[in-house]
Amino acid sequence: MAARSIASLTLSFGLVSIPVKLYSATDSAAGVGFNLLTPEGGRVKQQYISEATGAVVARADMKKGYEFEKGQFVVFAPEELKALEEGASHVVEIVSFVPEKSVDPLYYDKAYFIAPDKRGGKPYSLLQRAMRESERCALAKWSYKGKTRIVQIRPAEDGMVFQQLLFADEVRALSDLHIEQVTVSDTELKLALQIIDQVSEDAYDPTAYEDEEKKRILEAIDRKIAGKQIVSPETPAEESGGQVIDLMEALRASLSANKDKREAPVKTAAAKAPVTKKTSPADVEVLAAKPRRPVKRATPKPDVKEAPPAKVRARK
Repeated sequence: MAARSIASLTLSFGLVSIPVKLYSATDSAAGVGFNLLTPEGGRVKQQYISEATGAVVARADMKKGYEFEKGQFVVFAPEELKALEEGASHVVEIVSFVPEKSVDPLYYDKAYFIAPDKRGGKPYSLLQRAMRESERCALAKWSYKGKTRIVQIRPAEDGMVFQQLLFADEVRALSDLHIEQVTVSDTELKLALQIIDQVSEDAYDPTAYEDEEKKRILEAIDRKIAGKQIVSPETPAEESGGQVIDLMEALRASLSANKDKREAPVKTAAAKAPVTKKTSPADVEVLAAKPRRPVKRATPKPDVKEAPPAKVRARK
């Protein structure tokens, strides 16, 4: 299915105008949705009920109000709200360029893609390459659906990302949690760094992860369609809280467990053992994998015959 643009915009880059098309970068319909049904299996529809009278209120009869005190509202007519809305504009004005890493991902909101429209290919490529060379991204103002938004435009390998950002008052401060900063020892830090090094990857690969809950739900839906019952998966019993954990022992155990996962256990004693009739198949494999140095054989005496080499038991 071909991607469908949701808006035509113009990036204002100095005196340069870049016509672009806007595309959604995420798919909200990728999840599994359920419908609310009656006990008989029919659909239900939402209704609004008056708290004062209990009567059903039609959508057309509703008004919007702001509660400035408990139970007290100021009411706005539709035309008043319309007058407060930001005028829609297809021009996205770039106001500054900042280092890309200076934008905390905590401020990321909805993501879009932008692609060049007609006659926009060259200036689009120019802006993309210039930002990649300078390692900077653009901050711009975007008026959409009656509201002005701040967006980050950053270069990607195949184009540019149009990232809607949250305003400062929409993001809470981590400092408000007053998290205690506890001192850790150099030994603990060293072990933690070793664990990080053991399970580190060069980059994030989103295809390496799967929505297991969605997969489980879809499988359950298939079973329901086939007339089968859903069986709850067994979950391990949760350990009781309040346990005192030795941090050093936990770090050493984690390090050992990760090492066991990545490296197959090899018995050094078996690797040194000679191949004889009593040698096990596993020992033969270890010896075969280990390179050997050529051994100089002594010249046999004329009247002495060499003994035949011992046969290795064939692996079953």
